[in-house]
Amino acid sequence: MKIVILPGDGIGPETMAATVEVLHAASQRFGLNLALEHDVAGHESLQRHGATVTPALLEKVRAADGLMLGPMATFDFKDESKGEINPSMFFRKELDLYANIRPARTWRGVPHKVDAFDLVVVRENTEGFYADRNIASGRSEMLVTEDVVVSLRRITRACCARIARAAFELARARRKHVSIVHKANVLKVGDGMFIEECRKVAQEFPDVTVDDFIVDAMMAHVVRAPQRFDVIVTTNMFGDILSDLTAELSGSLGLGGSLNMGARHAMGQAAHGSAPDIAGQNIANPFSLILSAGQLLDWHGRRTGQAAYVAAADAIVRTAAAAVEAGESTRDVGGNLGTAETGRAFAKRLLGAEP
Repeated sequence: MKIVILPGDGIGPETMAATVEVLHAASQRFGLNLALEHDVAGHESLQRHGATVTPALLEKVRAADGLMLGPMATFDFKDESKGEINPSMFFRKELDLYANIRPARTWRGVPHKVDAFDLVVVRENTEGFYADRNIASGRSEMLVTEDVVVSLRRITRACCARIARAAFELARARRKHVSIVHKANVLKVGDGMFIEECRKVAQEFPDVTVDDFIVDAMMAHVVRAPQRFDVIVTTNMFGDILSDLTAELSGSLGLGGSLNMGARHAMGQAAHGSAPDIAGQNIANPFSLILSAGQLLDWHGRRTGQAAYVAAADAIVRTAAAAVEAGESTRDVGGNLGTAETGRAFAKRLLGAEP
């Protein structure tokens, strides 16, 4: 498996270095023969090439089996005419990464204020209330007058159906329960279509229990009793918000992995940002990026029928749980190690873990 490695901005190079160490350990233990191809995006690419993402990099990623994208300084990139392209958005659009898979669970050793839970948010990634994903010109927010803005949202049957199928397929491999989250009481046409397409797909999965919740009520349900839920499927913006909430309920956003996947490509990406205020201090938590790398291996293994990749992904999750419980982590989740030391300890534990 060939994976393109893009360290990113801020804490990205530090957390990616730890993740690469874990990937090497997984490759060694499970005989994966991983080929990691390093390149740059974000600020370093802007300095070198005049653009945060180049056409040559896109072609390199398309030719690879997967992409690991480090945290990017998204808010710094405001003018695409000057090469300031949001790399995360760019790859999601160009590779048609329509599903954002965001697991969230509680961890022994990490304090949390809710009962133990284990759920996954499956978020549609290519349309919805995002101004760059709706019309050909790339901007679907319009300044009508100096005091009035109109924002458009695109919802299509095809995108609703494919994100629903991703959720139901995942639920069938878990606890066989899908919760549809929407705002159909107000967005009657768009979210009405979303529910309709999810229900159609549900007919192909008679063994999976289905329910649905209005998004604002869902926030209350998740805070009160997240253990009720297994797989949550929703539209882009609702999923963006809900996945951050569920990750934080687990004890730390730094323990939330994230995979952006499509039919032919996938991108592992930490759930958090580039945190420039702590960059270079060796205190950033690398677990989110490490867990995202595990999701990428799992996606490749299931797509190609190679059990070794699925086993490696499972071992990464189990190793993460054991490492957190043992305090082999950064201070934000109860440990006393630096970023680099956490990566080394994780890789060592992974190599010595039972299959």
